[in-house]
Amino acid sequence: MQEALEALGLAGRLIVSMDGDVLEIVALSLQVSLTAVAVSCLIGLPLGALLAMTRFRGRNVLIVLNNALMGLPPVVVGLAIYLAISRAGPFGVFGLLYTPTAMIIAQTVLVLPIVTALARQTIEDLNAEYDDYLRSLGLGIGGRLRTLLWDGRTGLITAAIAGMGRAIAEVGAVIIVGGNIDHVTRVMTTAIALETSKGELALAMALGIILMAISLALNAATHALRGDAMRRMYA
Repeated sequence: MQEALEALGLAGRLIVSMDGDVLEIVALSLQVSLTAVAVSCLIGLPLGALLAMTRFRGRNVLIVLNNALMGLPPVVVGLAIYLAISRAGPFGVFGLLYTPTAMIIAQTVLVLPIVTALARQTIEDLNAEYDDYLRSLGLGIGGRLRTLLWDGRTGLITAAIAGMGRAIAEVGAVIIVGGNIDHVTRVMTTAIALETSKGELALAMALGIILMAISLALNAATHALRGDAMRRMYA
């Protein structure tokens, strides 16, 4: 117990003093996760909206497949990407293995199904409510899509925040494709695992506290957005 308390005190000092190693790890974590979420949103939001607004052969199969991918084990994603970008893989020529880019790819694969599914549900609900009205205005599918994306912006931002929460907490896939290399690919989750295994609890606790703070901030943002949406609905 005494050792844990001492480690907690050291962790607090590392955070307060803005230790260089801590800042470097946190900065890389945010860079990788934010980039992965941005890419996922660029692909997933329009894709989810199109799945919500259009009807075509195989649509239900795509929805079921996307929902299944939401539960894809991270280590399986990491293994698949490792095989694809390793020297013997089809994309090995690009030298992506053990780089932040590889970690971004892994997180994007994990986050994209979440963003797509939440975007589809949000736009599908809005489309069911406003489709006849928007058609009466003479809007084509592009105009209706832009309108619904804007009207559903609160739900879509919530989807992005959910994706960020998934990305920032990921460890299995990123440690496989990133290698947890110091000053290169070490992020908060992989550093916590490594430092704990080494018995260096102070740094692990400092990073754990920061990770928890980020998680709480994301949940608070989600709650605030939902509250704001409810207030506007009943205003």
